[in-house]
This record gives sequence, structure tokens and C-alpha cells, in this order.
Amino acid sequence: MNLTLLDIVLLLLVLVLGGVIVLLMQRMARLAEEQKAGASEAQRILADARREAQVMLEAARSESRELLAAARSEAQAMREAAQTEIERTRQNLEARMQAQLKEERERLEAGVQASIRAAETTLKRDQEAIEREKEALRREQERLQAELNSVRAEREEQKRELERLARRSEQLDARAIKLDQQEEKLEAFEKTLYAREAELSSREKLIDQRLQEVAGMSQEEARNLLLSRLDAELEEEKAHRVKASLEKARLEVKREAQKLLAQAAQRQASETAAALAVSVVPIPSDAMKGRIIGREGRNIRTFEALTGVDLIIDDTPEAVLLSSFNPIRREIAKMALEQLVQDGRIHPSRIEEVVEKAKSEMKTYIYERGEEAALEAGVVGLKPGLVQLLGRLHFRSSYGQNVLKHSVQVAHLTGIMAAELGLDAAMGRRAGLLHDLGKSVDREIEGTHVEIGITLAGRFGEPKEVIDAIAHHHDPENGETLYSVLTAAADAISAARPGARRESLEEYIQRLEQLERIALSFPGVESAFAVQAGREVRVIVKPDKINDAKATLLAREIAGRIERDMNYPGQVQVTVVRESRAVEYAK
Repeated sequence: MNLTLLDIVLLLLVLVLGGVIVLLMQRMARLAEEQKAGASEAQRILADARREAQVMLEAARSESRELLAAARSEAQAMREAAQTEIERTRQNLEARMQAQLKEERERLEAGVQASIRAAETTLKRDQEAIEREKEALRREQERLQAELNSVRAEREEQKRELERLARRSEQLDARAIKLDQQEEKLEAFEKTLYAREAELSSREKLIDQRLQEVAGMSQEEARNLLLSRLDAELEEEKAHRVKASLEKARLEVKREAQKLLAQAAQRQASETAAALAVSVVPIPSDAMKGRIIGREGRNIRTFEALTGVDLIIDDTPEAVLLSSFNPIRREIAKMALEQLVQDGRIHPSRIEEVVEKAKSEMKTYIYERGEEAALEAGVVGLKPGLVQLLGRLHFRSSYGQNVLKHSVQVAHLTGIMAAELGLDAAMGRRAGLLHDLGKSVDREIEGTHVEIGITLAGRFGEPKEVIDAIAHHHDPENGETLYSVLTAAADAISAARPGARRESLEEYIQRLEQLERIALSFPGVESAFAVQAGREVRVIVKPDKINDAKATLLAREIAGRIERDMNYPGQVQVTVVRESRAVEYAK
């Protein structure tokens, strides 16, 4: 067969393409082995390669001469690319194999380490179990040895007991012989005693007959007479003994009570309380007094009307006085005036704003005083409303004595006495602290402070011991618990201290309260304030119900009522204040 150059070129091209196809198929086969999931993709690539080879074969036949050199260079490039791909694939496979070998080695090492640790742990547990078994065996051996020693000791003791019993038996035999001899003697002596007893019985009968003949009464009558005399003597002796025991008990109880009260009073010391009706407010200079008074006195009139406190501006340097029997009003006025002086802006609208702010701050101040009192008395668990009422006692006085300080002192005394008697000291302090709770609102609610206190304590869920102490701290004889008696005693101790109370101050406060009550009893009156130590009553009326003419008439009626119903020194000025305001806002 004669082959032309074209046939040779075509044959070479076919061979090159076949080699390329074979290389591609080998590459795809290797990829198929590495990635089992890419089988379908390899077949598709193989089919594409075949189609490309067919196309290239057909194009080579038509353009063999022009593409011979290109085919050779392309074949060479493809060979090099195939070799490069083969080398890269081999390196990747080697790297993967190395990584897998490393992971497998690490996994095996970890497994071996874990097995070694597990084996060591198991070995350690086995060793500990063996040690425990050895210790148990050792203890069992010691116990058996101890039992053996005990059995040996018991045998020795039994041997000694048998010897002792043998000696005892010999001694008993000897004593039995002696007892037989003594029994014979006793029988003879008993016969002699029976004979003497019969003789004595006959003599006793003769004596009884002679006594009955001499006394003129029978034996039964003599016995009854003797018993009646003994009963009378015993009754008298018993009465004397009972009386002496009662006197002794009464003296001991009195002595112990005095000792207990003295100990409680000595352990609780507090300052002498004194209630004042005047507060001093310092000012930076006397020029501030003119600003406080205001133009034509409008500032001072507004301040006094809003607070119900008399503002006294005199010659005292750098100070003004606030006078009122009501401590809460006086404290609110003091807080408001201090803020006005510090701010420097003093005019009616500003005064009204500051007074309202001081009233809201006073609620917080009262609550803080109640918390401090509860903390000082050692009483916990009080509800917030109860703490607020307790704080109001800071501004309440009884015969010149501050009621809150008095309550704290009573709490301490009651707790001390309760602890000395073995009672609950915490309950005693709680009862003492709340015994005058009703005085916090007794000027605003009808009823005695005891009735009000019982209602408030029940409303806030206080224990029955506390309610009983509130109800009977002025009447301890009717109390149901000992806490009412202790509270009454502590209340008396606190009130009886020298300088603790002043009767005149309480009467003075009652007179001021009566002045305000009389003024408030008239219709159309909005509020009333007793000022100037009770020498003046300022009455603020509702302008829509009381006109100017009726205001004058109302002042005369209030003055006449005061003259009829009250006793007071000097005279009382009645001032009726009627104020109308028209407020509009520019928008």
C-alpha cells in the first residue's frame, strides 16, 4: 500500500488525537476513582471530547497541510499540559493521602491514649478495690481477734464465777444452819410475845372502860371531839400560812417588777422632749425682708394664706420667724421660704408653686422619718402606708413630748422587758412602736387615738398582740396578752420621766385646735388657721359662696361663737379673707 504524505499526516493527527483522548479518558477515570459521585459528569466530558475529536478529525483532513505544524505544536502543548495535570493530580493525591494518614495516625494515637487512660483508671479502681478488700479483711481479722479475746475473757470470768459460786454455796450452807437455829429461838420468842399481847389487850380494855367512866363519854365521842379540835386548829394554821404565802408572793412580785422596770429604764436613756411653736429661717441680709413682704405686703399675705403659718418679720438681724402650733404646716412653710430665699424670685405665683412643691416633698420627708424610727426601734416588715403614718408622729406632740420619740422609747422598753420575761422581744418592740399610731391622724378623724389606732392596725394586717397592746395600753387590766401590760408600763415610764411632758403646752394646742374647729364649722369656710399663739384666727372663705357683706357678718358670728364656747386669755382677732382670681392665658 502506498501512503501519501496527506495520509501520513492524517494518520499522525489521528494518533495524536487518539493519544489525547486516551489521556483524557485516563484522567477522567482517575477522577472517577477519586470522586465516585462524578461518574455521570465524566461520561458527559468523555462524550464531549469524542465529539470534539471527530470535529477536529474532519477539519484536519480538509486542512492537514496548513495545520500540520499547528497540530504538532498543539500535540506537544497538550502532552505537556497532560503531564502537568498528571503531576498535579498525583501531588494532590499524595497530599490527601498524607493528610488522611496523619488524621488516621492522630485518631489511632488518641484512641490508644484513651485506651491507656481507661486502662489506668480501671487499674486504679481495681487497686483501690483491692486495697478496700485488704482493709476490710484486716478489720474482719481484728474483729475476730477481738471476739476471740472476748471469748477468752468470758471463759476466764465464767471460771472465776464458778469458783465464787462454789464458795458462796459453802457460805450459804453455813448460814442456813445458823438461820435454823435462830428460827427456833424466834418461835419461842413469838410465843412469849403472843402471851404478852393478850395480856396487854386485856389491860387496854380495862383502861378504856375506866377512861369512859371518868370522862363520861364513849370512845367514838372522844375521837370526834379530838378531830374537831384538830380541824379548827388546822384551819387557822392554814389561813395564816396562806396569808403569809400571799404576802410573800406579793412582795416578791413587786420587788421583781420594780427591778425589771428599773433595769429597763436604766438601759434605755433618751433626751428630754420639747415641742416648739416657732421656727427660725436665716436670710442672707436684711434687704431680703423687703422682698419677702413684697409690694403692699402681697407676698407675705400670699405666703401666710397658702401655708397657714404666721410669718413674723421684726428687728431680728438676718432672720425671720415662722409661728404656728401645727408642726407640719410650719415645716412646709420653712422649706418653701428657704427655697424662695435661695432662689431670689419672690412673687405670688412663684410662692404658690414653691409651696405646692414643699408639700409634695414633705410626704417623702415624713416617710423617711418613719423609716428611721422603725430602724431605730428594730422593727421590720412594716407596710409603706404604716411607715407613712408613723412618720407623721414626728410632728405630733403630747403634753410637749414628741410622740415619735416617745414611741421609739416605748418600743425599746417593751422589748427589753419582754426579753427579760422570756417573751418575743421583736413583738414587744413592734407593739411599743405602734401603740400611739392613732395620734398620727386623730386631729383629722373623729374618735380617740386608741379607736383610730385599732382600726389602722387591723387595716394593715398587724398581729393580734399589737392590736391588743394598742387597745389596752391605757387599760392593761382588760388586756388579753402580756404585751398590753408591758406596753402600758413602758408608756408610763416614758411619760413619767422628769421634764418629759408639760401639761400647759397640750392645753395650748387643744385651744388652738378648738379655734380652728369653730371656724371650720361655718358654711362657706374653705380653711382656717390659728396664728399669733392663738390671738388671731385667719379664715379663708370660698368667694363664690361668701361675698364681702357676708364676710363681715361671718367674722362677727365666729367671734361670738368663740366668746360663748371657749375660755382664753386676752382677746382673739378673727380675720376673714376672701380672694377672687381671674386667670387667662395668652396663646
